[in-house]
Amino acid sequence: MKALLLENIHSEARRLLAERGFEVETRKGALDGDELVEALQGIDLLGIRSKTQVTREVLEQSPQLLAVGAFCIGTNQIDLTTAADRGVAVFNAPYSNTRSVVELAIAEIIAMARHLTDKNAALHAGIWDKSAKGAHEVRGRTLGIVGYGNIGSQLSVVAEALGMQVYFYDVADKLALGNARRCSTLDELLEKAETISLHVDGRAANSHLFGAEQFAKMRPRSLFLNLCRGPVVDHEALRDALLSGQLAGAAIDVFPEEPKTAGDPFISSLQGISNVILTPHVGGSTEEAQTDIGQYVAGKLRDYVADANTTMSVNLPQVAVTERMSAARILHVHQNVPGVLATTNGILADFGANIESQTLNTRGTLGVVVTDVGSQLSDELVEKLRQLPETVSLRVITDPV
Repeated sequence: MKALLLENIHSEARRLLAERGFEVETRKGALDGDELVEALQGIDLLGIRSKTQVTREVLEQSPQLLAVGAFCIGTNQIDLTTAADRGVAVFNAPYSNTRSVVELAIAEIIAMARHLTDKNAALHAGIWDKSAKGAHEVRGRTLGIVGYGNIGSQLSVVAEALGMQVYFYDVADKLALGNARRCSTLDELLEKAETISLHVDGRAANSHLFGAEQFAKMRPRSLFLNLCRGPVVDHEALRDALLSGQLAGAAIDVFPEEPKTAGDPFISSLQGISNVILTPHVGGSTEEAQTDIGQYVAGKLRDYVADANTTMSVNLPQVAVTERMSAARILHVHQNVPGVLATTNGILADFGANIESQTLNTRGTLGVVVTDVGSQLSDELVEKLRQLPETVSLRVITDPV
């Protein structure tokens, strides 16, 4: 089987898949459209990060593809519905780079509060500017977190340990950690916090979540951070807020349009503005995080191929199974309608295949059933299961146990 890893995914992923017997091809940059379709011919597993767009058209022209691994948190770059409809499992790394993003956010909050980038630039230019003007401690200041998921909630804990008072806003009901206080509306958060940090996902509803209206409602001379998704922020509105003095500083790690590969030119309307920290989407780019992500996602892909384990899939019903001990294992992704299990088991019985174990789970319009049988399966039996009108995809695992 073959795997294609794009966007400079950590070498741990290649090692783990190669150990499992995969022929692994790696590329540094992202691929899109026809270029991606061509590269996926004959490929069973695809590994990407945030830039490669796995669209409906790409999926429909990649019939051999079994699974996609997003070696990052976000999966909005993948058409999850089409993938599910074709039985292609998608896995991501929801936790592995959490600490790295949080540490960068804390570092940037302190750097902006102390104007460290300006001090650094002045000293490199030969100007000695030893002054406390405009420099502040973060202790005792208020931090507003928009999006209280894995990253937002951990940022809350670390910021509080530094003596900051934390408020947060999330559209979902989230448990406040430590002494953090929940705000019922985004406007309430903007009124209270002196520093705002965004940690929302890339769903379409979050596009331009922050624009001129939101910057105007922030407290004068606030600090602003976006380490989540580029399209969440209107950069022209952010530039205006910085130049007018409404904001005292900003730290931006993600952009609406980003270069595909390292070394490509980068242009932003935020370049050249004092006390603005621009970083090239490196929130999760630490050796520790990338090693963990490589191991975690590659491990999920490996387990899915070897054992039909869909645990932590973001688009298929989750079925947790043990390592296979039987002669054959059937992974059957099917439409979630009554009678499918009875029909499949009837076919197995007709061919004399004894079921040793069976696990079923459903979610929405799809169901996944993993069946272990005690004998090898004939081609005729497998074809009967594959031709069921409810079958989305069928895979039989018969490698030696």
